[in-house]
Amino acid sequence: MEELVKYIVTNLVDHEEEVKIESTREGDSINILVTVAPDDVGKVIGKNGRIAQSIRAIVKSVSAKEHIRYNVKINK
Repeated sequence: MEELVKYIVTNLVDHEEEVKIESTREGDSINILVTVAPDDVGKVIGKNGRIAQSIRAIVKSVSAKEHIRYNVKINK
């Protein structure tokens, strides 16, 4: 799942080399933390958080069969 999030985010930002994806497991859920350059945070979040919501929706739909909950957080 990290690869999917990294693929989406790197195609949105200008500074691809500064994209970092980290994941931690807590019980039956996995938290994915996305860190980007300060100039690119707005591009990943989008107006009113629409792009961030879209990323979360894609992750949720892909992981529906796995019985694991993924939480995507964008580090500001």
